[in-house]
Amino acid sequence: MRISLPKGVIRKVQRAVVEFDLLAKGDKVLIGLSGGKDSTFLLYALSVLTKHLPFPVELAAMTIDLGFKEKNEMDFSPLEKVCDTLDIPYNVQRAELADDILNNPTQNPCARCSYFRRAIIHNYAKNNGYNKVAFAHHYDDAVETFLMSILYSGQVNTFVPKTYLDKTGVTVIRPLVYMMEKDIMGIANKLGIEAIPSPCPLDGYTKRAEAKQLIKDLRKKDRYVFEHLAAAMREGRRSQLWPPEFTKEEIRERTKKFWYGENQLNNS
Repeated sequence: MRISLPKGVIRKVQRAVVEFDLLAKGDKVLIGLSGGKDSTFLLYALSVLTKHLPFPVELAAMTIDLGFKEKNEMDFSPLEKVCDTLDIPYNVQRAELADDILNNPTQNPCARCSYFRRAIIHNYAKNNGYNKVAFAHHYDDAVETFLMSILYSGQVNTFVPKTYLDKTGVTVIRPLVYMMEKDIMGIANKLGIEAIPSPCPLDGYTKRAEAKQLIKDLRKKDRYVFEHLAAAMREGRRSQLWPPEFTKEEIRERTKKFWYGENQLNNS
């Protein structure tokens, strides 16, 4: 089936592909298909784009079911139908990990869930000849991750559009990094894409949801808050940070030197 997308949409995906060198001749790309509108839109976008590339790229899609609901309660037939329509191979990988994710005392459930999803799809890609894995993270996701990293981990960090994984030899790509969430939702609605409800009991009650709401609230007072955060997460931007924190041993040594070392002699 031939699918068309607005030229403006394809240009944004193409910009990411060209700027970050996301696709190359002979790539075999496994798309992470959660069932949400973002990942389903990514499926459509890559299907359209790869048909116009000057070199061959193979696509396949995978859904990870971590067992938040009983197997017979999960219906992935809408995703299978979409993949059949686009002539893209599709499979579901189920792992009974919900209890571990929700009841692990040492790690945030969202972080643990993300870890398991990545591990399953990366290893599947490695073992089945896919050299790249594509995720549907968009511009809003990148900015929210940047803010979450600062607020909740004390690090200045976000995901990058392209990441090579040494352990598996797989490269992760994110072709939607220049797409805004609202634009994806608009196109998805026009395409008739219906999201499969997330089975996670924490859906909508996460740190990401908090960061999203915080940005939304701040933009009511300053419309450029999102743009400023997006600019700050770019390498090469002007920055002025404190020096690295000393260890306890370094502090002790500097304290001794301050009180009993050269400074005291010079001042006497």
